Amino acid sequence: MASRLSRESDQLIEFQRGVLARWQAAARKDDLAAIGALVRAGRWQTLYRGVYAAHSGPPAREATLWAAALRCGPWAALSHATAAELDGLADRPSHATHVMIPGQLRVRLCATEFGAERPRIVVHRSARCAVATHPARTPPRIRTEETVLDLVDLAPTFADAFGWMTRACGRRLVTVDQLRDAAALRAKLRWRADVDVALGEITDGVMSNLERGYVRNVERPHRLPKPRRQAQRSQGGPRSYLDNFFEDFGLAVELDGLSAHPAEERWRDIHRDNYHAGYGILTLRYSWADIVGRPCFVAREIARVLTGRGWTGTLRRCGPACQTRLP
Repeated sequence: MASRLSRESDQLIEFQRGVLARWQAAARKDDLAAIGALVRAGRWQTLYRGVYAAHSGPPAREATLWAAALRCGPWAALSHATAAELDGLADRPSHATHVMIPGQLRVRLCATEFGAERPRIVVHRSARCAVATHPARTPPRIRTEETVLDLVDLAPTFADAFGWMTRACGRRLVTVDQLRDAAALRAKLRWRADVDVALGEITDGVMSNLERGYVRNVERPHRLPKPRRQAQRSQGGPRSYLDNFFEDFGLAVELDGLSAHPAEERWRDIHRDNYHAGYGILTLRYSWADIVGRPCFVAREIARVLTGRGWTGTLRRCGPACQTRLP
């Protein structure tokens, strides 16, 4: 019975991971009749209204995503958390499927369309949908740099927004220049001024909220020297990166966030510190609680070590309530 479909529909089914939309076959009456017969016979199944899987078993994740995009029409593209999942920006699938359509269009969805194997579709409308859609990636989806900025717009706090930007750049999914160019093309962007500053910090090697806290709470207010960030070390051993490396003074300052440094990796960090010590590099480690709760103490401790190793600068009080005496 599948042979009754035209070659064009067969090619679409193969390209779209076994999924076909009724609107794609609307110009071919024989195909529409064949689709109806296949669904009634139980050989095909309906995923969303007017969108079918050319098999009877559970659909694969990619087939479900294709179906959601096709359900929203020929100009739709997967976006936000769903595009982030496909591009490797998000670490787990989103519960709902996010789809973007041009701002002048409307899509009417019915709650009865959704179920265990048919996730809810969240539609976003944007006048920039056409220019923001990637020209080649499949299923059709928004460009990664645009997705990052979409997630920045929806982030509950700027810390969450900064996390999306650093994750995208740290995983080499986008560059700072791509984010900056995409931001410049938007008439509206939440936290625009903060985003501009944050992109400069990322360029400087600040790749997490904890590292950003170190710069803003410890380094700048106390006028500590600027270290080399994300410094690569591979001398005589495996390649590693130091969060902050004062190369002239043989001091590394490592920042241990719980998500980045779980307990099972503690021994790896200790072995790396021991290895660096063999080359005269002293390592100081600080947690989120240190950076947020005791920044003056952290600054004083770093300054004391730097001074003992030849730094001739002067530590500055961060304000009248600075919590520690200067060395």
